[in-house]
Amino acid sequence: MLEIKKASRTWRGPAGPVKALSEAELRAEPGDFAIVRGPSGSGKTTLLLLAGGLLAPDEGEILWDGKNPYALPPGERAALRARTVGFVFQQFHLVPYLTVEENVLAPTLAAPLPDGRKRAARLLDRFGLAGRARHRPGELSTGEKQRAALARALLLEPPLLLADEPTGNLDQESALAILEAFEDYTRSGGTILLVTHDPALAPRKGREFLLREGRLREVSSREKEPGPSSREVPRTPR
Repeated sequence: MLEIKKASRTWRGPAGPVKALSEAELRAEPGDFAIVRGPSGSGKTTLLLLAGGLLAPDEGEILWDGKNPYALPPGERAALRARTVGFVFQQFHLVPYLTVEENVLAPTLAAPLPDGRKRAARLLDRFGLAGRARHRPGELSTGEKQRAALARALLLEPPLLLADEPTGNLDQESALAILEAFEDYTRSGGTILLVTHDPALAPRKGREFLLREGRLREVSSREKEPGPSSREVPRTPR
């Protein structure tokens, strides 16, 4: 579903060029849950922007199901991105003056969906937000904001989900609920690429990568250690 082929990206810095990514390679199939770990400044967000069709690599290729989004004109790329990729961010990026329901429906501005309201209602119910549909983000708890952001990302049923530190601002219970939702998504055939600096965050089944100084490598099974998230995740109400 996602293939990153020898992708490199350099930023201009006050002291000269800074190589954020150096020939990064990653292949994720439908149903894969891939976590990329790395400290701040290691290139995680750059990797996610490249993978999401928001930032072209200086070298290499990004492919979604074999298609290179950067080979398309901007309008076609945006339309393909709306159908292909869902984004979940640490800071949620909910529009403060829209209701929760309107925030969840925001992707339909780029990709009209005849049954959008029905899908939004199902997602809000699934994530325990049905009673919050008419509220605005400022009236939600931190965990509720992240669940609303996840509902928005899943509205168009994209085959690829990209997540940037999605549990960084959450308590343990809320973080485990988000991880469970991610695992449900991959069990249904979706692909996730998640970046984090948290060494304890791990799916019960998934692939792990390390990103340091712009260089990406997959962690072997011998290097992996069971973390707190390997315990049974409490089931969230449906």
